[in-house]
Amino acid sequence: MAKVLAIRGWNAILNIHERRIPASLPDAGALLETLAGPSDRLWPHERWPAMILDRGLSVGSAGGHRAIRYRLAEHVPGRRIDFTFEAMPHLRLFRGHHRFEVIEDDDAVLLRHTIDVRTSPATWIHWKIFIEAIHDALIEDAFDKAERGLGVTGRPRSRWPLRVRLLRWWRALQAKRMPGSPR
Repeated sequence: MAKVLAIRGWNAILNIHERRIPASLPDAGALLETLAGPSDRLWPHERWPAMILDRGLSVGSAGGHRAIRYRLAEHVPGRRIDFTFEAMPHLRLFRGHHRFEVIEDDDAVLLRHTIDVRTSPATWIHWKIFIEAIHDALIEDAFDKAERGLGVTGRPRSRWPLRVRLLRWWRALQAKRMPGSPR
C-alpha cells in the first residue's frame, strides 16, 4: 500500500505511508533495528542520500539525510523509532516528528512511516512543491527494500512519478553547479 493519509492544512502536515508485509514481528523488528547502521536493510541509501546518525539508534542521536536534520527522540527496540525535526534553514518552521513503526497485523506486519509537523503557510507551500513527492518516493523505496529484506519476492519496485524524476534531475544539476554541495 502507498500513502494512506496526507492532510491537515496550511499550518500542519500529516503524511502517513503504510505497507502490509507478510513477515513476523521479530523479523520485521530486527530489520527496523538496522536503520542508519552499516548494514541498513530499511533506508534506501542505494538511490537516496544516506540516513546518518552520530550515535546510532541511541536517544539523543543527531543526524539526518542531506539537509533534513533531526534527533532521535524515542526508540522502542523492534517496534518504533521516533525523530524530532531540528531547525533547518530551508524549513525554518517545520516542528514535529517523523517515525518508523512496525505493527503486528494478524499473520503479517504493518510497516508505517509518519510525518506529523506544525508549520507556516510558506513552509507548507515549499513542502507541497519541492519535498512531498520526493519524500513519498523515498518512503516507498524504503518499503520496497524492507520487503526484499524480509524475503518478499515478485512485487515490482515502486516507480517514481515524472515529477520526482524531474526534481531529482534538477537537484543533481544544481549540485553540479555548486561545488561542495551535498548530493
